Amino acid sequence: MSNQFEKTPLNQVKRYHTRGDYDRDTIYPIVDASLICHVGFVDHGRAIVIPTIHARQGDNILLHGSSKSRLMQLLAKGGEACITVTHLDGLVLARSVFNHSMNYRSAVLYGSGVLIEDPDEKMEALRIFTEKLIPGRWDDARQPTPIESKATKIVRIPIDLGSAKVRTGAPGDDEADYALDIWAGVLPMRTVFGEPEADPRLKAGVDVPNYLIDYAASLK
Repeated sequence: MSNQFEKTPLNQVKRYHTRGDYDRDTIYPIVDASLICHVGFVDHGRAIVIPTIHARQGDNILLHGSSKSRLMQLLAKGGEACITVTHLDGLVLARSVFNHSMNYRSAVLYGSGVLIEDPDEKMEALRIFTEKLIPGRWDDARQPTPIESKATKIVRIPIDLGSAKVRTGAPGDDEADYALDIWAGVLPMRTVFGEPEADPRLKAGVDVPNYLIDYAASLK
Protein backbone atom coordinates (compact mmCIF):
# COMPACT_ATOMS: atom_id res chain seq x y z
CA MET A 1 0.00 0.00 0.00
CA SER A 2 1.28 3.45 -0.91
CA ASN A 3 2.18 5.75 1.94
CA GLN A 4 0.39 8.52 0.05
CA PHE A 5 -3.35 8.94 0.08
CA GLU A 6 -4.89 9.32 -3.34
CA LYS A 7 -5.50 12.96 -4.25
CA THR A 8 -9.13 13.41 -5.25
CA PRO A 9 -11.54 16.37 -5.56
CA LEU A 10 -12.78 15.46 -2.05
CA ASN A 11 -9.50 15.64 -0.13
CA GLN A 12 -7.38 17.85 -2.36
CA VAL A 13 -6.14 21.07 -0.75
CA LYS A 14 -7.07 23.86 -3.13
CA ARG A 15 -6.46 27.10 -1.21
CA TYR A 16 -2.67 27.49 -0.75
CA HIS A 17 -2.22 24.05 -2.30
CA THR A 18 1.53 24.10 -1.64
CA ARG A 19 0.73 23.64 2.05
CA GLY A 20 -1.12 20.42 1.33
CA ASP A 21 0.37 17.02 2.12
CA TYR A 22 -1.08 13.56 1.47
CA ASP A 23 1.59 11.44 3.16
CA ARG A 24 0.60 9.28 6.12
CA ASP A 25 3.89 10.15 7.83
CA THR A 26 2.75 13.78 7.92
CA ILE A 27 -0.96 13.25 8.56
CA TYR A 28 -0.90 10.61 11.30
CA PRO A 29 1.36 12.51 13.77
CA ILE A 30 -1.01 15.48 13.49
CA VAL A 31 -3.96 13.21 14.29
CA ASP A 32 -2.15 11.44 17.14
CA ALA A 33 -1.02 14.68 18.80
CA SER A 34 -4.60 15.91 19.14
CA LEU A 35 -6.70 15.01 22.19
CA ILE A 36 -9.95 15.92 20.45
CA CYS A 37 -11.36 15.83 16.93
CA HIS A 38 -14.47 17.12 15.19
CA VAL A 39 -16.63 14.64 13.32
CA GLY A 40 -18.83 15.89 10.51
CA PHE A 41 -21.76 13.80 9.25
CA VAL A 42 -25.20 14.18 7.69
CA ASP A 43 -28.31 13.21 9.64
CA HIS A 44 -31.77 13.57 8.10
CA GLY A 45 -30.41 15.92 5.48
CA ARG A 46 -28.65 18.21 7.94
CA ALA A 47 -24.90 18.69 8.29
CA ILE A 48 -23.75 18.21 11.90
CA VAL A 49 -20.32 18.50 13.51
CA ILE A 50 -19.60 16.92 16.92
CA PRO A 51 -16.42 17.35 18.99
CA THR A 52 -15.29 14.08 20.53
CA ILE A 53 -12.34 12.04 21.72
CA HIS A 54 -10.59 9.88 19.14
CA ALA A 55 -7.73 7.43 18.84
CA ARG A 56 -5.90 5.93 15.88
CA GLN A 57 -5.23 2.24 15.38
CA GLY A 58 -3.13 1.79 12.26
CA ASP A 59 -5.12 3.09 9.29
CA ASN A 60 -8.31 3.35 11.35
CA ILE A 61 -9.81 6.05 13.54
CA LEU A 62 -11.61 4.82 16.66
CA LEU A 63 -14.58 6.73 18.08
CA HIS A 64 -16.72 5.88 21.07
CA GLY A 65 -19.83 7.22 22.75
CA SER A 66 -23.17 6.37 24.29
CA SER A 67 -25.10 3.58 22.61
CA LYS A 68 -27.92 6.11 22.20
CA SER A 69 -25.73 8.74 20.54
CA ARG A 70 -27.01 9.63 17.07
CA LEU A 71 -23.40 9.87 15.86
CA MET A 72 -22.62 6.37 17.08
CA GLN A 73 -25.88 4.97 15.72
CA LEU A 74 -25.26 6.47 12.29
CA LEU A 75 -21.63 5.34 12.08
CA ALA A 76 -22.51 1.86 13.39
CA LYS A 77 -24.70 1.46 10.31
CA GLY A 78 -21.84 2.35 7.98
CA GLY A 79 -22.48 6.08 7.80
CA GLU A 80 -19.87 8.35 6.25
CA ALA A 81 -17.85 10.82 8.30
CA CYS A 82 -15.36 13.62 7.83
CA ILE A 83 -12.93 13.90 10.76
CA THR A 84 -10.79 16.98 11.36
CA VAL A 85 -8.09 17.97 13.84
CA THR A 86 -6.24 21.27 14.13
CA HIS A 87 -3.26 22.49 16.15
CA LEU A 88 -2.64 26.22 16.42
CA ASP A 89 1.11 26.81 16.70
CA GLY A 90 1.33 30.59 16.51
CA LEU A 91 -0.13 33.92 15.48
CA VAL A 92 1.62 35.41 12.46
CA LEU A 93 1.74 39.20 12.63
CA ALA A 94 2.54 40.81 9.32
CA ARG A 95 3.16 44.47 8.56
CA SER A 96 -0.14 44.64 6.71
CA VAL A 97 -3.48 43.50 8.10
CA PHE A 98 -4.15 41.55 4.91
CA ASN A 99 -1.10 39.31 5.35
CA HIS A 100 -1.72 38.33 8.99
CA SER A 101 -2.04 34.58 9.40
CA MET A 102 -1.55 31.65 11.78
CA ASN A 103 0.92 28.83 11.92
CA TYR A 104 -0.98 25.57 12.19
CA ARG A 105 -1.11 21.84 11.51
CA SER A 106 -4.41 20.38 10.39
CA ALA A 107 -5.65 17.07 9.02
CA VAL A 108 -8.88 16.00 7.34
CA LEU A 109 -9.86 12.32 7.11
CA TYR A 110 -12.72 10.57 5.32
CA GLY A 111 -14.23 7.15 5.92
CA SER A 112 -17.29 5.08 6.85
CA GLY A 113 -18.05 3.52 10.22
CA VAL A 114 -17.79 -0.14 11.20
CA LEU A 115 -19.28 -1.21 14.54
CA ILE A 116 -16.89 -3.11 16.83
CA GLU A 117 -18.86 -5.94 18.40
CA ASP A 118 -16.24 -8.51 19.45
CA PRO A 119 -15.81 -8.13 23.25
CA ASP A 120 -12.03 -8.54 23.18
CA GLU A 121 -11.64 -6.12 20.29
CA LYS A 122 -13.91 -3.66 22.04
CA MET A 123 -11.89 -3.88 25.26
CA GLU A 124 -8.68 -3.33 23.30
CA ALA A 125 -10.20 -0.22 21.72
CA LEU A 126 -11.06 1.11 25.19
CA ARG A 127 -7.49 0.49 26.26
CA ILE A 128 -6.22 2.43 23.24
CA PHE A 129 -8.51 5.36 24.07
CA THR A 130 -7.32 5.43 27.67
CA GLU A 131 -3.63 5.14 26.85
CA LYS A 132 -3.91 7.88 24.24
CA LEU A 133 -5.26 10.29 26.85
CA ILE A 134 -2.86 9.35 29.66
CA PRO A 135 -0.15 6.76 28.94
CA GLY A 136 -0.03 4.29 31.83
CA ARG A 137 -3.58 4.92 33.04
CA TRP A 138 -5.21 1.73 31.75
CA ASP A 139 -3.28 -0.58 34.09
CA ASP A 140 -3.80 1.76 37.04
CA ALA A 141 -7.57 2.40 36.82
CA ARG A 142 -10.54 0.06 37.27
CA GLN A 143 -11.44 -1.80 34.09
CA PRO A 144 -14.88 -1.33 32.46
CA THR A 145 -17.67 -3.58 33.72
CA PRO A 146 -19.90 -5.53 31.29
CA ILE A 147 -22.71 -3.03 31.93
CA GLU A 148 -20.42 -0.07 31.18
CA SER A 149 -19.15 -1.76 28.04
CA LYS A 150 -22.69 -2.50 26.86
CA ALA A 151 -23.65 1.17 27.31
CA THR A 152 -20.79 2.21 25.03
CA LYS A 153 -20.63 1.92 21.27
CA ILE A 154 -17.24 1.88 19.56
CA VAL A 155 -16.81 2.27 15.83
CA ARG A 156 -13.81 1.85 13.62
CA ILE A 157 -13.48 4.17 10.64
CA PRO A 158 -11.03 2.90 8.02
CA ILE A 159 -9.32 5.98 6.60
CA ASP A 160 -10.18 6.02 2.90
CA LEU A 161 -8.81 9.48 2.13
CA GLY A 162 -6.77 12.02 4.04
CA SER A 163 -4.85 15.24 3.68
CA ALA A 164 -2.87 17.61 5.85
CA LYS A 165 -2.40 21.34 5.60
CA VAL A 166 0.48 23.01 7.42
CA ARG A 167 1.78 26.54 7.71
CA THR A 168 5.08 27.40 9.39
CA GLY A 169 7.47 30.32 9.46
CA ALA A 170 7.48 34.08 9.29
CA PRO A 171 4.98 36.48 7.75
CA GLY A 172 4.80 36.84 4.00
CA ASP A 173 4.61 40.59 3.47
CA ASP A 174 4.44 42.56 0.25
CA GLU A 175 7.95 43.61 -0.71
CA ALA A 176 7.23 47.33 -0.24
CA ASP A 177 5.93 46.74 3.31
CA TYR A 178 9.28 45.43 4.61
CA ALA A 179 10.46 49.06 4.83
CA LEU A 180 7.64 50.00 7.25
CA ASP A 181 8.42 50.70 10.93
CA ILE A 182 5.95 48.07 12.12
CA TRP A 183 6.84 45.06 14.27
CA ALA A 184 6.27 41.77 12.49
CA GLY A 185 6.89 38.18 13.47
CA VAL A 186 5.32 35.16 15.17
CA LEU A 187 3.74 34.80 18.61
CA PRO A 188 4.20 31.06 19.32
CA MET A 189 1.49 29.00 21.00
CA ARG A 190 1.60 25.57 22.64
CA THR A 191 -0.47 23.36 24.93
CA VAL A 192 0.77 22.86 28.48
CA PHE A 193 -0.59 21.11 31.56
CA GLY A 194 -0.80 22.64 35.01
CA GLU A 195 -0.18 20.91 38.33
CA PRO A 196 -2.45 17.90 39.08
CA GLU A 197 -5.41 18.80 41.31
CA ALA A 198 -6.53 16.00 43.61
CA ASP A 199 -10.17 14.97 43.89
CA PRO A 200 -11.56 16.35 47.19
CA ARG A 201 -12.66 12.80 48.04
CA LEU A 202 -9.27 11.21 47.31
CA LYS A 203 -8.24 8.75 50.02
CA ALA A 204 -5.43 9.89 52.27
CA GLY A 205 -2.03 8.55 51.28
CA VAL A 206 -2.78 8.13 47.56
CA ASP A 207 -0.01 9.98 45.71
CA VAL A 208 -0.03 11.37 42.20
CA PRO A 209 1.19 8.52 39.98
CA ASN A 210 4.60 8.94 38.36
CA TYR A 211 3.22 8.36 34.86
CA LEU A 212 0.95 11.39 35.29
CA ILE A 213 3.79 13.58 36.58
CA ASP A 214 5.99 12.51 33.66
CA TYR A 215 3.23 13.06 31.11
CA ALA A 216 2.43 16.56 32.39
CA ALA A 217 6.12 17.43 32.45
CA SER A 218 6.55 16.31 28.86
CA LEU A 219 4.28 19.14 27.67
CA LYS A 220 5.79 21.95 29.77
